Amino acid sequence: MYAIIETGGKQYRVQEGDILFVEKLDAKEDENITFDKVLALGGDKGAQVGSPTVSGAKVTAKVLKNGKAKKITVFTYRPKKGSKRKLGHRQPYTKVQIAAITA
Repeated sequence: MYAIIETGGKQYRVQEGDILFVEKLDAKEDENITFDKVLALGGDKGAQVGSPTVSGAKVTAKVLKNGKAKKITVFTYRPKKGSKRKLGHRQPYTKVQIAAITA
């Protein structure tokens, strides 16, 4: 069985046991969280699509880690003007493992 969930403005296709990196959530390590925005469910019996979400469906996950991604360098400049700017950015994330999908 799989589900399509929405969190952090992005959509993910998940199954039980999947590990994924999502936008930072307000949860501590080893804490269980529930995703209520289930857009679709699928399995052996076929697919069930919500409008906009499937009522009564939940996806439970366990938080494994909160961290930051690798640093990226943002460099902007204007040619022939002597204007340049160098910035760095590290995007925060939450690493979760999908525990159960409830229809």
